[in-house]
Amino acid sequence: MELKERIAALGRLGEEIQDEAAWLIGPIERAYHENGWFTPENSWKALRAIKDQFLNTSIVEKWADKYGQYDIKPMKKVGLVLAGNIPMVGFHDVLCTFVCGHQSMIKTSSKDSVLLKTVIGKLIEQSPSSKPYFEIVDQLRGFEAVIATGSNNSARYFEQYFGKYPNIIRKNRSAIGILDGSETDEELLALGEDIFNYFGLGCRNVSKIYVPADYDFDHLLEVLHEGYKDIILHNKYKNNFDYNNALFLMNKVDFLMSGSLIITEAKEITSRIATLHYERYTDLNELGNQLASLADQIQCAVSKASIPGLNAFNYGEAQRPSISDYADGVDTMEFLKTL
Repeated sequence: MELKERIAALGRLGEEIQDEAAWLIGPIERAYHENGWFTPENSWKALRAIKDQFLNTSIVEKWADKYGQYDIKPMKKVGLVLAGNIPMVGFHDVLCTFVCGHQSMIKTSSKDSVLLKTVIGKLIEQSPSSKPYFEIVDQLRGFEAVIATGSNNSARYFEQYFGKYPNIIRKNRSAIGILDGSETDEELLALGEDIFNYFGLGCRNVSKIYVPADYDFDHLLEVLHEGYKDIILHNKYKNNFDYNNALFLMNKVDFLMSGSLIITEAKEITSRIATLHYERYTDLNELGNQLASLADQIQCAVSKASIPGLNAFNYGEAQRPSISDYADGVDTMEFLKTL
């Protein structure tokens, strides 16, 4: 397939992803049965985002055009070790590999295998000539390059196993939010999306906020609780909320809480499920320097304040990456084009 044919195939796939599409209802229910975090609501949300940002023909054409010529080098076998923290989180790597004309050897996460296999199957059904570009595998063998995503611990093993191959190896990262105290209720509710979407499990979920030295959390907690209190009805989320509440009490950790979120002061960026870390600042320029030193831990930031050296999204947009927002800031397309 030539590039224009591959992009057209992606466009046809996008046309098939419709709310309540019959071919997706069963797999979405199976995904929820296999992984209680993957509620149907979250799976549909992820699929709509993929349709809008990754399978829009004009968006893909404009994005792909930035990388110059394709179809010159022979197809390479690229091993993809995918994460499974939120539905379809590994699709962007699959997309990039396909657009670049390489074959994806896909090792799905056991937590997120149903939907990805279903969507790839639909792509092949709609565009049979795309079949050679995809292979779902239980173990990677015969690959020529690797893109692997996992925890800091698994990354050490990835580096050992895949270090001699061209690779991208991703580790733990989280998103941060920066407040200046002037946020409206609408902006705080939008920040809540960044915190609570997908139960906070994504690397683009805000797990820590930076606030002025005299910041009062009462109003923030009230707004977030009113906007997102139903999240506590999810059994797995509530179990984590109750566990962390008990853990902090036993360890005499100071914290604030609403009925759905625990906030505690901590240096660490990544927080536990149902908790949010915070840190106070006195000067935005100094905060910018501090965050620059933590760049390898930060996936993205949300803020309305201008922070020197920090490219931040608006509140509510952390979990809405565009097709050119690459994980860990590493240009996946540039990597694949050089193979």
